Amino acid sequence: MSEAAVSTLRSTPAVGSALALYNKPSPDFAAKLTRSIRLLRALAAQHPRLVQGSSLGVEDMVVTELIQQAGVPVSVFVLDTGKLHAETQALVPVIEQRYGIAVQVFRPVQEQVLQFVREHGEEAMYQSVALRKTCCAVRKLEPLQRALSDANGWVTGLRREQSNARAEVPDFVEEDGRIKINPLADWTWGDVWHFVAEHQVPYNPLHDAFFPSIGCAPCTRAISVGEDFRAGRWWWENSDTKECGLHVKAAHTPQVHPQEVHP
Repeated sequence: MSEAAVSTLRSTPAVGSALALYNKPSPDFAAKLTRSIRLLRALAAQHPRLVQGSSLGVEDMVVTELIQQAGVPVSVFVLDTGKLHAETQALVPVIEQRYGIAVQVFRPVQEQVLQFVREHGEEAMYQSVALRKTCCAVRKLEPLQRALSDANGWVTGLRREQSNARAEVPDFVEEDGRIKINPLADWTWGDVWHFVAEHQVPYNPLHDAFFPSIGCAPCTRAISVGEDFRAGRWWWENSDTKECGLHVKAAHTPQVHPQEVHP
């Protein structure tokens, strides 16, 4: 892909209002909210060392608010890849001030990043899927391992509606000896924004510029009307499964069903 093409695809359309566009709750939104808070409380009681991995996207901002409303002791961490938008990075102090907490920031090993860039260049992610995934491994997966090293579980903002690859997202599941909790699993995009409006949750202004899914700056663009939710992620790749590896596991991962949770 030429530099000109990449530049064109990165361009941002006119800014609108995500709240005005998407604040459309499901008829059973209140029940979903109650269930999400109960899920967090029940599993936090069973797993005392929970952390939230926040991408600083709107779902994760909602999850941070839910954690506070549930009154559960869950710390928050962020993976700063070194390639985040300035708008994304600016949310860290916002969270800290709003909730009176310290957000842990995990960064990639600098020597690994420098070696990767020396060998493949700053725009290696555009050269092949393999190089893009290696970049993700260096900048995200290795820091994630450190972020989770002392935790017995983590909380995410995954939703089934986000993509085909996430259509089977469970409320919670055991992975690599840890519980992974997805309190928004059955929430719609309209539910998320309704909660934001109801509780004045701060969010990334890039959402107002039609970035529904926000990752690293070189790997994220705005989407157009009719495009898939995650079309703006790694848009130059011809794949229905656009993931960095944080939330994709091998098949046959044992799942725990919601009815097995006892508040």
